[in-house]
Amino acid sequence: MNERSHDPRVTLANAPLRAGQKIVIAIAVALMGLDGFDVLAISFAAPGIAAEWGIDRGALGIVLTMELVGMGFGAFFLGAVADRFGRRPLALSCLALMSTGMWLASAATSVVSLCLWRVVTGLGIGGLLATATALAAEFSNDRRRPIAIAWAVIGYPIGAVVLGHVATELLKSHDWRIVFRFGAAVTVLMIPLVWWRVPESVHWLCRARPRDVLARVNATLRRLGHDRVDALPAAPASPAPRSGALFSPALATTTVLVTLACFLHMMTFYFILKWVPKIVVDMGFAASQAGKVLVWANLGGAMGGALFGWLATRVALRPLTIVVMIVGGLMVIVFGHGQADLAELSLICAISGFFTNAGIVGLYSMLAQYFPTPLRATGTGFGIGVGRGGAALAPALAGYLFVSGMSLQSVAIVMATGSFLAALALLCLRGARAARD
Repeated sequence: MNERSHDPRVTLANAPLRAGQKIVIAIAVALMGLDGFDVLAISFAAPGIAAEWGIDRGALGIVLTMELVGMGFGAFFLGAVADRFGRRPLALSCLALMSTGMWLASAATSVVSLCLWRVVTGLGIGGLLATATALAAEFSNDRRRPIAIAWAVIGYPIGAVVLGHVATELLKSHDWRIVFRFGAAVTVLMIPLVWWRVPESVHWLCRARPRDVLARVNATLRRLGHDRVDALPAAPASPAPRSGALFSPALATTTVLVTLACFLHMMTFYFILKWVPKIVVDMGFAASQAGKVLVWANLGGAMGGALFGWLATRVALRPLTIVVMIVGGLMVIVFGHGQADLAELSLICAISGFFTNAGIVGLYSMLAQYFPTPLRATGTGFGIGVGRGGAALAPALAGYLFVSGMSLQSVAIVMATGSFLAALALLCLRGARAARD
């Protein structure tokens, strides 16, 4: 191969995607899918836990919240770790943390111990969310980056659909613990795949300049199928920005408004995902049937995310995200009205998932595109971390509202408000542009 002396990031930005890049992006999608299942594992298990331990909706709401709390801290703090130490080592560490938390959750004997291990699992999930999004963005080219990010995000509901279907079948012959054991086993299997097929990001290497950086960059380029370079461009004149740079004059407005939108919209999104199984069981259906309704919600989410990713290459990102958030909020209100049978409920949940997850894709795309490489995982992690605050609030708040005597319709209206306010926050975001590396 011919040696070249230029910025390898430019090569990756402009050249067609090679097989190695597609493999990394596919693994990022799989990692997000694993996150999707690990988050919803507690939702699949919730009816069995409530029945065996005799806990009410208020206590169950706290249990449903715990891994979301961990996710918030994991995304917030570990996203910055990925910008400092690299995408690959953090992805491997987070997978180890997730598998440990999932397995120990299956051995929990009390609400307190279950909550503890769900927080541990959430820490790994949060860090992996930020890292997988950065991997999808940095291993793609400029033309395909919006679609790569969209596919990474919709990996979340795809994982919930595929692995959730397996969990639903397992629940027919096992108790709720099988959900966590299955999740732990699948998570462990991802560790050697990431070790074998995911090299370190060229974008990160060119900014961080670790020891033997040129050899490492060329090793990654070779694995991706691109020509090696004989020199790298000059190192950045200024030190790598710290997380406080998210609130610099150039980024503060974007950081605040997009992060606020994440918090508010995730509150609406996770109300559906966390409470659907329990609501279905309370309607008189079996726990396995409740799992199927949740699968439909995630299937709708996957379809909505895929369509959004395609539209995002043709329509302005911010207005498109605002529209799907508003429609998603309206569908959550329709969900709260109540449905005549399981088929109608599944359809409404699928449509709700379609629009609410499309909004999540829009938010992740904005986070990945509006922050430069030195802050990409940090900014994404900050947005996801604060956003998980809204996700953590959703099941606990809904549980409190149910216990206070509010009807499903009233609770749904309150929870749908999050999406409407998130759309308003994005409406106030004007003039934001995709960052340059």
